[in-house]
Amino acid sequence: MSGMLATGTRLTTEDGEEMVVSGLLGSGGQGEVYQVKGAMGEKALKWYYPGCATAEQWDIVHNLVGRGFTDDRFLWPQAMVTGPRSGFGYLMDIRPERFRGLPDLFRRELDTSPLALVTAGLHMVEAYQALHSKGIAYRDISYGNLFFDPDNGDVLVCDNDNAVGEGEVTGIAGTMEFMAPELVRGDPGAMPGTQTDLHSLSVLLFMLLTNHHPLKGRAELDINCLDEAAERRLFGKRPVFVFDPENDANCPDPDEHRTVLLTWPTIPPVLQKLFVQNFTDGLRDASHRVRETQWRHALSEVRDTIVVCADCGKQNLTEPRETKPGVCWRCRHTLMLPPRLVVTTRMPKVERHLRLRHKAKVYAHHLQAEPDRHRYGPDGLVAELVEHPQKPGKYGLANRTGTTWSTRRSDGTAQQVAPGQTVPLRAGLEVDLGLARAVVREH
Repeated sequence: MSGMLATGTRLTTEDGEEMVVSGLLGSGGQGEVYQVKGAMGEKALKWYYPGCATAEQWDIVHNLVGRGFTDDRFLWPQAMVTGPRSGFGYLMDIRPERFRGLPDLFRRELDTSPLALVTAGLHMVEAYQALHSKGIAYRDISYGNLFFDPDNGDVLVCDNDNAVGEGEVTGIAGTMEFMAPELVRGDPGAMPGTQTDLHSLSVLLFMLLTNHHPLKGRAELDINCLDEAAERRLFGKRPVFVFDPENDANCPDPDEHRTVLLTWPTIPPVLQKLFVQNFTDGLRDASHRVRETQWRHALSEVRDTIVVCADCGKQNLTEPRETKPGVCWRCRHTLMLPPRLVVTTRMPKVERHLRLRHKAKVYAHHLQAEPDRHRYGPDGLVAELVEHPQKPGKYGLANRTGTTWSTRRSDGTAQQVAPGQTVPLRAGLEVDLGLARAVVREH
């Protein structure tokens, strides 16, 4: 596979750092990506096709580099690069192999889990929220720019070279099937920004959880040729949610759209309501679109209350505060709800509900009223459900912090639990976690 830059080509950053091209990694719509090596180590280089290497694109990327935005969820442009002839590109970190593209997921080529998908959705929402908080609109949120780890749900946003400051009019408007309806229609005054990003984000989130586009139902099947004019009708002029409760003109076809008909019922009502809001009122009025904070609250609650079926072992998404067990999506047997840990932060008071499923964990963000980010790694671990080594079926809550807990049983008996120790799990158990208090409920 050959590209615009030959192996061994020497290039220079704007600051004078030299590098050598090691090989071609891939290509896309705007340019090619190479592996390069220099004093900075191994990096990835996006090199623009001649037709895309415009002065406008230079200014966009140069401004992004100048912002110095550092976030491990983004392959952010780090330095401008020029070569011996005309042309330019930019440096970024190399994408680790553990991250896979969403098209692999949609083709069912990945072994993943509902837990990983919900986690990926939560991390995705928080990543774009972090970008928006800096006054930057991404403008091209789609399945082509997001990668995730199918094992744990970590995400990585790539192709960040079209993001601009809120209100700027340069660059692209997005990918048609992810664009907000007002952009597809070309409404007067409509322009890409954080408000239109919210629509794109919701489309991508729906696809992540259902493997289907929210606006592709029977109306798409009635189109003989899905050309640009047809796409503008489907996504802009007459968009209808496939599960619009008041309009069934675009409902899923039972033969052609079996996947979404099977996956939609597995989505808990707390998420279904947000999707309905975003793709009914939100299609007509941008101010009614679901905000990142709403998504992150709902997704984190759903993640905390996933239940594993005792009969077939499949993970089930459940309504966070529901006490009546539902049925497993796979085997249709009634689910057994594990005990619930209710964590209440001190001030301001926020209540969180965690299902104490096998190997359940409590993290630092559970003790915060409004965490800036949900981190599920070992560094943030606070408590963990463990099984008694000599008494199978008996469980306890292990202290994974560096401080001693104060606990109280339902009979009033108190116990101090030092770091590394475990307190037996019983209904009514109260645990002082410092920043929050936790109580074990039977259901």
